[in-house]
Amino acid sequence: MRAIVLLCLLHAAFGQNTYSWNGPGREEVNTDPNADSACQTDQGSCGCCLMVRTVNRLRTYFGTSLNELEKVYLQTNQSLSKIEASRTAFSACLYNDDNFKCFGPFAVNNRIIYEHVFLNLGNSYNAKTGIFTVRHSGVYSLALTVYSDAGAPGNKLAACAGLQINGQTVAGSKDQNTNDQEDSSSIVMAIHLKAGDQVSVNLPIGCFLCDDSSHYNTFSAFLLYTE
Repeated sequence: MRAIVLLCLLHAAFGQNTYSWNGPGREEVNTDPNADSACQTDQGSCGCCLMVRTVNRLRTYFGTSLNELEKVYLQTNQSLSKIEASRTAFSACLYNDDNFKCFGPFAVNNRIIYEHVFLNLGNSYNAKTGIFTVRHSGVYSLALTVYSDAGAPGNKLAACAGLQINGQTVAGSKDQNTNDQEDSSSIVMAIHLKAGDQVSVNLPIGCFLCDDSSHYNTFSAFLLYTE
């Protein structure tokens, strides 16, 4: 800005053709005290002022545009932070051992603890308790796979489990017979959950599930969208 003003002043000084004194052969210059603009008497100063005004207008325009862009950036960054904070997804399986083994049967209902965790975004699933705790209200997708092996033909097969929310069964799978040595089933549902809700899987009395590193029994959930 200083450089522009200096150039304008130099232009005004060297470009001015009238003087305040009468030299030889020169007549007195009469200026109009009622002139509408300084541009009528001093073209150099007028050009300088116009340039300075233009620069100031550009500075104001770009300053305002920059402020608006900064506001949009802050709003976008805040929205992204909320999305990242609300990321919720987990998937776990019953066992991850090479040896095939079963969970159950028991004389009472038991919560199934899925020991091997594939994914736990948001740390909402507790591998020690088998409980998925909802941290953000919204619509969730819940999925459960059930598999059991009676061990030999003719043995009783009892492949059953119930998907529970706050201790209440919302969906279940039950297969008890002596005709099948092994069987499996799946449950997938979308459901609205509130912050603080607890989701778990219940093993009913007399039922048992079997698993190994093939991961036949899985429990998964993820947030579709928040409220």
